[in-house]
Amino acid sequence: MSMRRWMSDPLLVVEHLTMRFGGLVAVNDLSFEVGRGDITALIGPNGAGKTTVFNCVTGFYKPQQGRLALAREGVARSADVAALTMSGARHRKFAAGHLYLLERMPDFEIAREARVARTFQNIRLFAGMTLLENLIVAQHNVLMRASGMSALGLVGWPSARAAERAAIDRASFWLNEIGLMDRADDPAGALSYGAQRRLEIARAMCTDPVLLCLDEPAAGLNPRESAELNDLLLAIRDRHGVSILLIEHDMSVVMKISDHVIVLDYGTRIADGTAHEVRNDPRVIAAYLGIEDEEVAKAEADLGEVAR
Repeated sequence: MSMRRWMSDPLLVVEHLTMRFGGLVAVNDLSFEVGRGDITALIGPNGAGKTTVFNCVTGFYKPQQGRLALAREGVARSADVAALTMSGARHRKFAAGHLYLLERMPDFEIAREARVARTFQNIRLFAGMTLLENLIVAQHNVLMRASGMSALGLVGWPSARAAERAAIDRASFWLNEIGLMDRADDPAGALSYGAQRRLEIARAMCTDPVLLCLDEPAAGLNPRESAELNDLLLAIRDRHGVSILLIEHDMSVVMKISDHVIVLDYGTRIADGTAHEVRNDPRVIAAYLGIEDEEVAKAEADLGEVAR
């Protein structure tokens, strides 16, 4: 039985999220929680609204309605969330830790302050830069602060030198974690597709996130690369304590590694639970197979036959 951390220890609480594009309702009054220390999968047919949800969480879109409360430390307690909402502010430190309302924040602030990192469906590495350089560039915020946001860093200011060494150490650590240390000085564009995916995730991890958002990380991977991805994501969760929210179409990835699965269809949540619960939910089967509502009962009966 799952620990259901999304109920007892939520890192992110999404309430009544609604996003419209003209007359199209892409996300419809959606509520869910992401548990601290969980791998949470957001799944559903094409056009279900998954990427729109991601874009709201990471600040690329501002939702018309809804609240997205992220507790960087501690628990997103309802009383604290309500107090922050009433204050009109975007951030406050409570006894439990720092709490952020993401719908009030620009994307760069969500990344830097709330510590939410993201990858995209299309790989966005700097193909001409080396692997090491890609991971150092990801840490530019820390390096700029250490240089005093000025030319001090160019003349060997001690804090800048120390930050640069730390950035190289962190980059090297993550290259080792993804098994690519021997390719550190190769251009990122020379890597296989699967290795580029792992490098992109390592680059996101170099920003020291509390929540890592992955948009279809297994897309285009062969079975061996998918298995390597699974191992990497489990290590990020188990060894580094980072919570993961992912969109994924590859059910072999979702069902093997997810603690919590949320299923969307036409912007509405139709199922929410453990991988085992969702796998056996007739509404989910109906959504993926394109079955009409009145046929769900028959799908449920058929599923019962299979189970027996």
